Amino acid sequence: MPMREKIEKKLKTALDPQSLEVIDESHLHQGHSGSKSSGETHYFVRIGSAVFKNMNRIQQHRKVYEVLERELQSGVHALRIEVIAEA
Repeated sequence: MPMREKIEKKLKTALDPQSLEVIDESHLHQGHSGSKSSGETHYFVRIGSAVFKNMNRIQQHRKVYEVLERELQSGVHALRIEVIAEA
């Protein structure tokens, strides 16, 4: 299963988002630290979930990192996150 699909599946299961967008931005980081010729190293996640409603930005990002801990340890080098705290 491609990494993008793994990320989507884990976030959907753990955070029940009302909106979710996962974009592979690896091509924008070719030649940079952590980049691989095969890609799947740099992602942008835009997620909206009621889970984030009473959290500050640091708590929101920590929650996403917690859910994706395994992926971050096994190939994902960078994760850019935009959280929308939905009601």
